[in-house]
This record gives sequence, C-alpha cells and structure tokens, in this order.
Amino acid sequence: MRSVRPTLAAVCVVAALALTATACDGDDGAGDAKAASPAASSASQAADGGADGPGLPADLADALKKHGVDPEKWKDGGWKDWDKKHWLRDAKDFVNPVIAGLWNPERMKSAKSPVKTMDAQDITGDQNVTDPDPSPVRAEAEKTPYHEHAAPVGKVFFDSPQGSMVCSATVVKDPAHPGKSNLVWTAGHCVHAGGSGGWYRNIAFVPAYNDLGKSAAQLDNARPQEIAPYGVYWANWVSTSSEWITQGGPTGGAGAAYDYAVMHVKPERGGKSLEETVGAALDVDFDLPEAANVSGMGAWGYPAAPPYDGLLMHKCVDKPGRLSVAPGTPTMWRIGCTMTGGSSGGGWFATQPGGKTVLVSNTSIGPVTSGWLAGPRLGAGAEQIYTAMSQKYGGS
Repeated sequence: MRSVRPTLAAVCVVAALALTATACDGDDGAGDAKAASPAASSASQAADGGADGPGLPADLADALKKHGVDPEKWKDGGWKDWDKKHWLRDAKDFVNPVIAGLWNPERMKSAKSPVKTMDAQDITGDQNVTDPDPSPVRAEAEKTPYHEHAAPVGKVFFDSPQGSMVCSATVVKDPAHPGKSNLVWTAGHCVHAGGSGGWYRNIAFVPAYNDLGKSAAQLDNARPQEIAPYGVYWANWVSTSSEWITQGGPTGGAGAAYDYAVMHVKPERGGKSLEETVGAALDVDFDLPEAANVSGMGAWGYPAAPPYDGLLMHKCVDKPGRLSVAPGTPTMWRIGCTMTGGSSGGGWFATQPGGKTVLVSNTSIGPVTSGWLAGPRLGAGAEQIYTAMSQKYGGS
C-alpha cells in the first residue's frame, strides 16, 4: 500500500494559522506532528482491557463482576442496561470492553449528537470577565481526503441511555512515548454524563472519519476504508476532571470550565500505535497567554445537529474572547463559529510564538443559535490528567 504523508492545513487569520503534520514514509515510520495551522483538581483515571476473541481479559471481567455484571452478557447486549446500579460512575470504575464489529458503518451513520447547548440566560458567571458575544464565523468544510489535510482529527462514538452518540476528538502526542502515542483529546461530556450519570459505554475513536467527504447516499456503497481509513480505536483508559464528574450537566453547568478528557485507545484490529498508523499527533499547550495576546484559534470537528449531518469535517478560525459560566470557575475561551452539536470535543489550535501550532482547548458548549463555541482553558488540572495518562497508561 502506498504510504501517505498527512498534513493538517488551516485557513490564515491575522498571524498565519496553519496546521501541518508529517510522517515517515514506510509502514514502520512513526508520525511526527509539526504545528503551524488545554484548571482542575485531581484527574480521574480508570482502566480496562480489550480483546478481539470471545472472552474478556481477566481484570476487566473481574471489574464487571464486582458490580454484579456478567461479562459475557455485557458483550451480548447487557451493556444496554442503564439501571443506576449498573451504570458505573466513579473514576476507578470505568470499563469499556471491545465488542468487535459493533461500530459498523451503518451504526456510525445513525449516531446522534449529544445536547450540549445553553441560552444566554444560563450564563451566571462574572460578566466582568465575559467579553461581548463574538460575531458568527461560518464553518468551512475541510478539504478531502481528510487523511491528507487533517489526519489527527476524527469522530468519537459512544452509547448513552438516549442511544448512540457522536463527538469529535484529536490525536495528541504522548510525551513518555514519542512517536508512538495512543492518546486522544476530547470533551469530558463525550465520555461521562457528569453529576447526574456515569461513564458512557462502547467509546471508540475513528480518525479521519468519512475520509472522502461523501454524502449519506454515497456512503451506502462506500468501502470500509472510506468510512474509517485507519480503523476503529477503542478507549481502554479514560481520564476526565473530577469537576466534570461532580458538576457537569446536560448543558455544561459549572463543570463546563473543566469539560475535557484524555483517552488511551487501542485498535480493534492490529498492533501499531495510533500515531504510527495515522502519521500525525499534536502537542498540547497548558500555558497559553491571555486572550488579548492570542491572534487566532481554530476549532475542528464533525457538527451533527442541523443544518449539519455529522458526516463532514468542518473548521472555524477566529480571535478568541472570554466567557465565564459560573462564579469561581475558570474563564473559558470563546470564538465565533456556526458548528453545532457533534463538534463537541473537537480540538482547538493556536500558534505558539515560534510558529508551532498546538492543541489549546476543545469544544464544550454553545448557544441554541449556534453562533459561537466555548472551550475550557487548559491549565494545571488538565495537564495533570494528560501527564498521568502518558506516564501511567501510555505504554500499555
């Protein structure tokens, strides 16, 4: 098979905002993302195993049994039981066994966007640190094939009590395992329901989903490689903030400012790392200066609520402002953007002084009118989650 050299290219605003990524030619080359184009308390981590065969790993089976869940019944559909006594909530109780073939193309197409919107009157934070609403920026469709223009970006699929859902996410670097990252950045509400619920199930990541940007009708006859050019990657470890778990709500709530998560994934089939397979990954910046000193941020994702259908990757670039959603919580970033639900979790990128583009946030909330998006400011708490995932789970 011909090797590809993926790039992640963005539009230019004020200072050049372009994302590029290169990969070594050849099947064994490790990807190396180069950019030009994420404050919370302790992180929550949890582990599970995954298997392609008929049985479950012993540690995962034991974890399920501890909660009165029959492992084999789980894989045969028992995961559909959302009774509170079976819906695992605490950080240490995350489980996500691989169910090979569950996320087939048709099931992916039918997944919906989670509701993550808010009205202006829902904003109860300190308005002295909330800038005026930004002007809407019309989302631009990313160029195809996505693996050549935005290889690190993809879709997250998961099951909730309301059905199959979708979010967006980004492949990020693993500092402890350079060139061989299996880490994916997304929103906390894409993995955990927050204060009123628990961990979502069957969480999987598909980089460069719908690689050729085909319509729903065209996808009826699409080859699997066109839907998932790099395959399906299941989350076997996930961390999100303790603030999201305790304070997050259906429209963000006080947990919105901590609405981020890091997933460690494994391929449903195959053994190479995600970064080696995709050929790209982005660094994360946890020390971005104040909004006034940032010339532009770009948000990437797969909007799925009307007028979008979740099949196409889009992007927005705008100068960021500030949004405070609740007293005592960190100020969030906000940009003008018409992307809707489904783009949640998608990465936000900014250019460092040296010209390198890095991930600085992720889409969390937006208004019903879909004129802007807000993402958490990534500080010490987010960095703690990221570092723990890299050091404790990255090489697993």
